[in-house]
Amino acid sequence: MTAAGRLAAAAGAGTRDTAEAGACAVEPRLVVNGRPRELGEVGGHVTLLEWLRGCGLTGSKEGCAEGECGACAVLVARDDGADRTRWVAINACLVPAAAFDQQEVVTAEGLGRPGRLHPVQREMAERGGSQCGYCTPGFICSMAAEYYRPGRRPAAAGSHQPNGSGPADEEHGPNGFDLHALSGNLCRCTGYRPIRDAAYALGQPEAGDPFLARQAEPAPAPAATVTTSTQGRYVRPASLAEALDLLAVHPDAQLVAGSTDWGVELNIRGARAALSIGIDRLPELRAFEAGPDRLDIGAALSLSEIEARLAGRVPLLDAMFPQFASRLIRNGATLGGNLGTASPIGDTTPALLALDATLVLASAAGGEREVLLADYFTGYRQSVKRPGELIKTIRLPWPAAPVTAFHKIAKRRFDDISSVAVAYALRLADDRTVASVRIGLGGVAATPLRALAAEQALHGRPWARETVAAAAEELARTGTPIGDHRASEAYRIAMLRNSLLKFYAENEEARP
Repeated sequence: MTAAGRLAAAAGAGTRDTAEAGACAVEPRLVVNGRPRELGEVGGHVTLLEWLRGCGLTGSKEGCAEGECGACAVLVARDDGADRTRWVAINACLVPAAAFDQQEVVTAEGLGRPGRLHPVQREMAERGGSQCGYCTPGFICSMAAEYYRPGRRPAAAGSHQPNGSGPADEEHGPNGFDLHALSGNLCRCTGYRPIRDAAYALGQPEAGDPFLARQAEPAPAPAATVTTSTQGRYVRPASLAEALDLLAVHPDAQLVAGSTDWGVELNIRGARAALSIGIDRLPELRAFEAGPDRLDIGAALSLSEIEARLAGRVPLLDAMFPQFASRLIRNGATLGGNLGTASPIGDTTPALLALDATLVLASAAGGEREVLLADYFTGYRQSVKRPGELIKTIRLPWPAAPVTAFHKIAKRRFDDISSVAVAYALRLADDRTVASVRIGLGGVAATPLRALAAEQALHGRPWARETVAAAAEELARTGTPIGDHRASEAYRIAMLRNSLLKFYAENEEARP
């Protein structure tokens, strides 16, 4: 029996359908907790959470309907390379159910059952990690994804506090558990300490664990999908060429990848699209190539996937990733989506501006063209992207500048929207003058922008306090910051000035 079959048995629900996962089924279907289920005509507006609850799987809850509370979290089987699968936690309230045709989903109900609790469920129960219980199924799924994370191992001997009771740092347990896995899950009852205790008490999965065994097999392949409802149609093309042909005929169609922005429009504002085009699994948009002089990053790779593939090679992005929303969001959010909305407060944009990124835009009529990201934005949520075009690739020059930083000013450390975001990429000459510098800004104008005046005030001058102080005044005059519920105009101006001073203080002794 395959691991997928054992999962079905573990859930007490029969065996997996024997049809190839990547085949285009007559009727869209998915495997939930080991059991195949017909999706039905869900169109592009029915979320996975709504569909699951309609099936009677009511453990996952709707708390905020915008991906901030994690009560809706579920596990999905994703490709982990080399014919392996990885369990990934996502917000079910944001993604269309149609995007999971031929895929595998596990809810809290499928992890264990009364009398045979999953280790995560058992630790949460024994350590008081659940009180009212509303958020618990979401915590369980996020925790389970980290429980099965490849490479999670106990901390090395001697890396703990002297009494042996504390982790090597505040965000990792002695068992290797990364608390960032729970950064998108909110609880109003427990104060989080019992939940952390449960997370840190988890051991390694046992050899006979069916979810562990499933990871040793290939993930389900994406399927070409068409489903229609009275409120719109969802189409997942089989290739980028098909997607571009469809977009040429329907230039107003809604492109859907991680759906972390569009899902909010669906839920909170009641938006509906006559046609939604699923592009999240198109191979052409998921490429990752590291050449001698550039990095090419597919527009539909999730931020978590990008972070894993970069493996720290771009420190500026490495600093930005943990500050971008939460792990639940990063498991779905894409660079293409963050840039495609042309939002002035997207967190990736300042970093990519500082890295001098170029976008590869593609269309059926015009083929491919390259646009500097600095030239991409034309107004509030407007860009040079033409009707029928989509972002295919984000291209970064390589190697990147060696001295970098990402400063996000927000009300919360994680899982929050920026009031101001500033990214720096600095290279010094042998005489410690500024050979090159790029500063990307977000939240201080109608568009993301480069701080050109501040860059000019630094370029060619000594990397010294007097130089930086003058440039900081130029930076404070950049953009047209406004006052709103996140921050006043005066506060944003002060943060711009202080950000550069902080960058210098942190890198005063930087070397070429």
